Amino acid sequence: MRRLLVMVLALSVVGLSATACKPQKRTFGEKVQDTFDPPKGPAEKAGRTLDRATDSK
Repeated sequence: MRRLLVMVLALSVVGLSATACKPQKRTFGEKVQDTFDPPKGPAEKAGRTLDRATDSK
């Protein structure tokens, strides 16, 4: 019973923090890059998203 309560609490914290994030609007150049050179997997997609979020070039 205690384990279930901890799991529900953890999932609710993660869910609430994920819904608090607003999607970032992509610029025209980022849309063009995603069209002509789409990410080739979840790791590259996550890396590109992280780079854009931190303004790394």
